[in-house]
Amino acid sequence: MRKFLLIAVPILALVLCIMVMLSGNILKQPFGTEDNISQSIETIVQDIKHEDWEAADQNADHLNRAWDKVVRRIQFSAERNTINDLSINIARVRGAIQAKDKAIGLAELSEANEHWENIGN
Repeated sequence: MRKFLLIAVPILALVLCIMVMLSGNILKQPFGTEDNISQSIETIVQDIKHEDWEAADQNADHLNRAWDKVVRRIQFSAERNTINDLSINIARVRGAIQAKDKAIGLAELSEANEHWENIGN
């Protein structure tokens, strides 16, 4: 029994760690309507294209809250640089919305979407 435990426990620990590290693509999927990152990005893109800055600001707040929820789930399975880059993009989008700068807002959202697609791949 002791020999079995000496072999089984480390193997199970390794399998669990590997499963956690490879689960990013599954964990980034929305679990409800409040943590859908790709939909939030698309909504803000449409708001900026129509220059509806008030709605864009509200949706940017929603995107920030959704990102805070998702980042807790994916923090062990995604690269730290990608997480930081997406957080920076969200902050820059908020600044572009406050400045009412359509070009920078759309560029940052495009980059944020690219980072989002690369998480878990």
